[in-house]
Amino acid sequence: MLHIFCPHCGELRSEEEFHASGQAHIARPLDPAACSDEEWGTYMFYRDNPRGIHHELWDHVAGCRQYFNVTRNTVTYEILETYKIGEKPQVTADGKQTNAPSTVKGQGEKV
Repeated sequence: MLHIFCPHCGELRSEEEFHASGQAHIARPLDPAACSDEEWGTYMFYRDNPRGIHHELWDHVAGCRQYFNVTRNTVTYEILETYKIGEKPQVTADGKQTNAPSTVKGQGEKV
């Protein structure tokens, strides 16, 4: 079982309260009507599925019901950080720390 830190509630909670909602940081096309079918299909259905560090969108469904981002290692299930939508992650996809200032408040832990 995992404990996940919700950056909105400010608490470490059981993973049963959360729902993973897919890849984070996906930009919606500015003008969907101007997209070709191929471009729209790529936006809707194609996602990264890396082995290792991955940025994911999660929802605190049994708590504050807010969405936030999680940086997680898909091999070990280790949660490296959680942060609000709109904030920059401190850990990049290659596992390195960035030098950018961040308001990341916590991470998760295995129980």
